Amino acid sequence: MPLPDRKHAEPRAPIPSSTVMVIRDGVDGLEIFMLVRNRQVDFASGALVFPGGKNDTQDGDAAWDVLAPVSAQHPPRPYWVSALRETFEETGLLLAERVGNNEEITAADAARITKDAQLAIARGERTFADLIATEGLRLATNRLVPFAHWITPPTMPKRFDTHFFLAAAPAGQLAIHDGGETVESMWITPRQAVADAAAGKRVLVPATQLNLEKLAAAHDVARAFERARQDTIVSVTPSVAKTDGGVTVTIPAGAGYATTSVFVPRPSPA
Repeated sequence: MPLPDRKHAEPRAPIPSSTVMVIRDGVDGLEIFMLVRNRQVDFASGALVFPGGKNDTQDGDAAWDVLAPVSAQHPPRPYWVSALRETFEETGLLLAERVGNNEEITAADAARITKDAQLAIARGERTFADLIATEGLRLATNRLVPFAHWITPPTMPKRFDTHFFLAAAPAGQLAIHDGGETVESMWITPRQAVADAAAGKRVLVPATQLNLEKLAAAHDVARAFERARQDTIVSVTPSVAKTDGGVTVTIPAGAGYATTSVFVPRPSPA
């Protein structure tokens, strides 16, 4: 049987996913928590990324109607749940509040919960909803602000429909990589992350790079949230064109970024 012609094959449906840009005020200005992907994973291997991943079917469970109240109509609730679940699984940060008093969970309680449940949830041995309900919590979705929306081009073999959220680091909680999908973590200024990539010290995929550059316009957490709440999010589906030495990724001029194209050089042979 002849192989299907990839040029005329139907594009794959994008996988719903969420990612969170966790920020804090640092000595040198705004800092963001970033992870380095394991080189053994099949997507963005070795790249500097934000916490996040694909939505799970359980992110749409009816239990979240109470455990994760969302007043915004867009994006749908599962993206908000996925954002906070993935952040917990990958970094140990738990953005949640006590039911009844709306107070942010204490750093001590967050550390205890992370120690007891983070790995079990990541392995699928326990559900995130069960953890939140058992602990008398609800997800602090009110502390997330939508920041961007990117959809992988139809021509790509692996596609994602990704909503980016902004979140302030919960006070006193320790963020660290999981040692599996991610092998390194750091607090870094957005400008430094972009500069390191330009110098060849780090790898950034285009969506990460452009969102870092957009975030760098804010000098502190308060201003970052103010700008994010004021901005109109435009869904971005880039176009990709092969050029000498790599590919050029182009996005719409009205998407709200300082540039409309990013050149991605072809990786050098190992």
